[in-house]
Amino acid sequence: MQISNAINTEASAHPVQVLMLCAEHGALAGAKVGGMADVLAGLPPALKAKGVQASVVMPGYGFLGCQGHGTDEAPCRFFSVPFRHGMVQISLQQLPDPRDEGLSIYLLDNPAWHTAPGQLYVASGDGRPFADDADRFALFGVAVAEALLQGIIPKPHVLHLHDWHQGFFALLRGIDPRYGELKAIPSVLSIHNLALQGTRPLAQEASSLAAWYPWLGQYPAPILDRRYPNCVNPLRAAICLSDRVHLVSPNYCREVLRPSDPATGFVGGEGLEEDLQHCDGKQQLVGILNGCDYPDEPQEMRPSVQQLVLGCHRTLTAAQANRDTVRALDFIAAQRLWQPVHEHAFLLTFVGRLTSQKVELLRHSLDGKSTLEQILQRLGLFSPQARFFMLGNGDDRIAREFQQLVARYDNFIFINHFDVKLSELVYRRGDLFLMPSSFEPCGISQMLAMRSGQPCLVSSVGGLVDTVKDGENGWRFDGDDTDSQARALLNKLDYLLHTTGSPDWQRVAKAALETRFTWEEAAASYLDKLYRPLLGTY
Repeated sequence: MQISNAINTEASAHPVQVLMLCAEHGALAGAKVGGMADVLAGLPPALKAKGVQASVVMPGYGFLGCQGHGTDEAPCRFFSVPFRHGMVQISLQQLPDPRDEGLSIYLLDNPAWHTAPGQLYVASGDGRPFADDADRFALFGVAVAEALLQGIIPKPHVLHLHDWHQGFFALLRGIDPRYGELKAIPSVLSIHNLALQGTRPLAQEASSLAAWYPWLGQYPAPILDRRYPNCVNPLRAAICLSDRVHLVSPNYCREVLRPSDPATGFVGGEGLEEDLQHCDGKQQLVGILNGCDYPDEPQEMRPSVQQLVLGCHRTLTAAQANRDTVRALDFIAAQRLWQPVHEHAFLLTFVGRLTSQKVELLRHSLDGKSTLEQILQRLGLFSPQARFFMLGNGDDRIAREFQQLVARYDNFIFINHFDVKLSELVYRRGDLFLMPSSFEPCGISQMLAMRSGQPCLVSSVGGLVDTVKDGENGWRFDGDDTDSQARALLNKLDYLLHTTGSPDWQRVAKAALETRFTWEEAAASYLDKLYRPLLGTY
């Protein structure tokens, strides 16, 4: 087969075969944590229409598929892989993609990967960052390499790796002679979050490169962490050993070429900027914006405040199903929800993970008070009925900080959980969506809010710059340091509170509703900028 001809015509009878290695998949129940999952759900069907057959391989986590038992339609196959100082048995099950049965998802399973639905990653103890997850994905990397080497998974035309978790596969493909033949298959790396790199020691630790792969004799420079040369950096290994590197928005692709600067709050290359500059110099660095799903049918009518409140109650009640006690934060949230909220009240909203990336600016102290507290005060002065609805979980320390504000401000409703149905209500009922990220590779929350007709107020970073145009389909704020960013946020919020409902506001809200970021457009860019350059001219 002539590969160059295969990619010349969309929906070719002989499609290009791509194998995507990932840790999440948004089309599988319980297999979503972040934006990577949305990409793996939306992209393969869109690629298929372009003549690219994208299969996925990922851990089964003990709850996806048939948990190693198999069925007549999807039998399990077992094989062994070298790991540590022995052999480990892996099961493989091939399932159809829920969004397109013509596409395959390969689930690899082993007890080392077992977690609860929605909790795909394992938090390690203090002083051992990434240790448990590095163990798990080091095993996954060698399992995928062996499955390809043994022909258990068919060799594709392109290998497409996602985030640091697949750096172990990239490392084995690049430096282990056993897997040398896999270097003939070109590889692409997509980086969804550069801040997570998976760095671990080279040796003298149970979670280390020497412990996982004791047969490796040498550790070349490209796999070492630049800041800690006695450590392996899986993300750096994937960057240096892949043939193309993809960032999930054009603006983020430019930002990562600059070093991070904690003094000003700028988050850039996070120690990997020199490697990314090297890729850029070889024209191997590409920024492609993620897409978003858009319903074929018009959305239902805007939900009422009462429907939103009932959704919050359902989420809080469901969270108690497996608990013996009620958390203070949930109790306070329930009390807040009993206080009536006017049907036409202005609702400022937030949906996202409680991480420094997402909320550090809200925690920043400005003139003796946090930015979040000053937002709540401004809402109170604007209208006694105005509310700030926040939905999200993550860092318990951040949640406790916000809990103190919930207790003091009755216009702050904080649901410290994540629920997809409740998030949809928040997107559809809110008046202004706040996204004050310190950095944002692409962002999906702003797309979902805009899709529902809720305009956004966002920081001028990463993919937020590519999706929210100030004064056109939303509003942005910026600043040279954290202080100026916080002041700019508050000033812009003051302006928006006093212009809400105006013809100009309605124009921006209408433009937000009509803005589109489609997977079809993203798929065309993947084909033109990532796959075609690796497979020859056409």
